[in-house]
Amino acid sequence: MTNLDYYDISSLLTEDQRMVRDTVRSFVEAEVLPIIEQHNQAMTFPKDLIPKIGALGLLGATLPEKYGCAGMDNIAYGLIMQELERGDSGIRSFASVQGSLVMYPIYAYGSEEQRMKWLPRLATGEAVGCFGLTEPDFGSNPSGMITKAKRTKNGFVLNGAKMWITNGSIADVAVVWAKLDGDDPKDIRGFLVEKGMKGFTAPEMKGKYSLRASITSELVFQDVELPEENLLPNVEGLKGPLGCLTQARYGIAWGAIGAAMACYESSVEYAKSRIQFGKPIGGFQLVQAKLAEMLTEITKAQLLAFRLGTLKNEGKMRPQQVSLAKRNNVDIALNIARVARDIHGANGILGEYPIMRHMANLESVRTYEGTHDIHTLVLGQDITGISAFGD
Repeated sequence: MTNLDYYDISSLLTEDQRMVRDTVRSFVEAEVLPIIEQHNQAMTFPKDLIPKIGALGLLGATLPEKYGCAGMDNIAYGLIMQELERGDSGIRSFASVQGSLVMYPIYAYGSEEQRMKWLPRLATGEAVGCFGLTEPDFGSNPSGMITKAKRTKNGFVLNGAKMWITNGSIADVAVVWAKLDGDDPKDIRGFLVEKGMKGFTAPEMKGKYSLRASITSELVFQDVELPEENLLPNVEGLKGPLGCLTQARYGIAWGAIGAAMACYESSVEYAKSRIQFGKPIGGFQLVQAKLAEMLTEITKAQLLAFRLGTLKNEGKMRPQQVSLAKRNNVDIALNIARVARDIHGANGILGEYPIMRHMANLESVRTYEGTHDIHTLVLGQDITGISAFGD
């Protein structure tokens, strides 16, 4: 068995955290790995896994048991994301969006009625949610959104469109961010848009070369009438969606490690069994150097994520620290996937190995929830006190 815990980080985990990690790892090996390449090739999402993921308590895992959630700590949640993405980024994305971008805002910004209506069903997977922030022309600059909600005597009328929405076409509820009446970013508010509402459609996007085992959709709103009770009452402005994204980015920082681990483990096994010039390629210096570099970067990423989780548990985590971890861990994971492709040679492009699937997925993970460059600027501003973003 390949050593994926070179610094014995497991000894720093609690018994409950280790149990969560091992349970999800066993689930991925039994339920995800045997079928994921088929779904990747067919460009379908394995929807039959949703109730199984819910039954394990993996959806909204850190939220209180009062709402049907598991009440786990943040390191346990991070380990869930790591092990799910070790299977596939699409599976981790489903759980991450459901928990961090749908259940979290309903819990943090919603009314008690909204929490009781949605959280227990979302926790089991009986209901699916999606998060509508990104627009066709506004990705890295969400304050420029043009989706509008106009007040009426009965509530609101919503018009606009969102893009690149995970879970969109199967979602029962969409957490949608829109400008209320005017163009002031301070007037951005969150709304719960429910499946079947007149004027709301969610066409699925096709032709992707990345995240193929994940559902990606558009959200289109044409005079969608929303009652007052569908407004998230406890947040205004961009701090609402950005607070959600901090939660999601935290999970991504862990998840990317799982993809890197999968590529590294496959590379070690391949290097020990692939014979060239009369011996395993793992006996050549260049291959050993690549494996040593991969292991080093994975270990650094694991320690970074563990420390970030500790800070989050203590209530000391800053969004800029999340940017550093997301930026670093996705970057090293993508580099590891590329080196793994090199080690596997021509076989690296085959679905028999997970390399190209993880590599293609990580190209999307590098971009979503804040691109690599955007997180670089977040850190640059924190370091210097000077914003390099546009006016």
